[in-house]
Amino acid sequence: MKKKFSFMSVMLAGALLLTACGDSEGEANADPDKVYTLQAGHSLPADHPYHLGFLEMAKNVEERTDGQVKIEVFANSEIGAERELTEGMGLGTVDFVVSSTAPVTNFVPELGVLDVPFLFQDRDSAVKVLEGEIGDELFSKMEENGIIGMSWGENGYRHITNAIRPVNTPEDLKGLKIRTQENEIHLAAFEALGAQPTPMAWTEAITALQQGVVDAQENPAIVADQFALYDAKQKYMTLTGHVYSVAVYMMSKQTYDELPEDLRDIVLEEGQKAGAKERELIVEMEKESIKTLKENGVEIIEEVDLAPFQEAVKPVYETIEYQELLNNIIDAQK
Repeated sequence: MKKKFSFMSVMLAGALLLTACGDSEGEANADPDKVYTLQAGHSLPADHPYHLGFLEMAKNVEERTDGQVKIEVFANSEIGAERELTEGMGLGTVDFVVSSTAPVTNFVPELGVLDVPFLFQDRDSAVKVLEGEIGDELFSKMEENGIIGMSWGENGYRHITNAIRPVNTPEDLKGLKIRTQENEIHLAAFEALGAQPTPMAWTEAITALQQGVVDAQENPAIVADQFALYDAKQKYMTLTGHVYSVAVYMMSKQTYDELPEDLRDIVLEEGQKAGAKERELIVEMEKESIKTLKENGVEIIEEVDLAPFQEAVKPVYETIEYQELLNNIIDAQK
């Protein structure tokens, strides 16, 4: 990946520390003859709401800056998988990223609390928590690590698919090799449920499912649809909704600091709108994706007694490092 500002060379890895501590350096007003071409990346297809949210942001930014800021949007991990993209923001080699929070926990571990199974009562509760004081505190932690949190999106509720048998209870998961994200909380949760979690990047997961290296995976219905997991031996989907998959639209702090103030204010304002737009699209597309999966032969287990699953993962709550944050999120929904 290459730095997009023509006047800057690619920053060395040590820049992460410097940018995390640095002050704003951009000029107050932009040179009207200078054009800034920035790059935004994510790991999902070009028809996913992640991408559509970025396209809307890019269109509005270009219009409001009279073409001085152009944002190129890259899907399908074209300029890096989620972890690489997140690293790139800290290094100043990528400008914008939308990602589920799991890979970002490698840099901001507090975000891992959002991956606790069955943490949120429902979608509205999650949005209320994230757009309130707790979400603001998490954005502050991100900024300390060279990342500006612009807005909270989502990737829908995560469900389990597999190639072996219908999953109605935790006992049905026993022995299933399930691909998970590279996230300690996800690993602990599926171990508690009796499965055999195997962490790997999504870029490797499809092949692993096709070849039977793993039997199962867990993702929102939109992902299962857009990646045609029915062609990767996934015959069953159980609507566990075990994790509300929080996503975040992010901006490199280095990019933020380098942009003139008048332009970066516009960019940030539009970035702050992207999450809400993306969430709307997710809700609309989720039902269509489940319908498509059914049409392609996937058996959808919709009536699931979640109580045994919730009980099985309770021990995971006790292992969470940031207990105060966890409890604050739970209390904020009462």
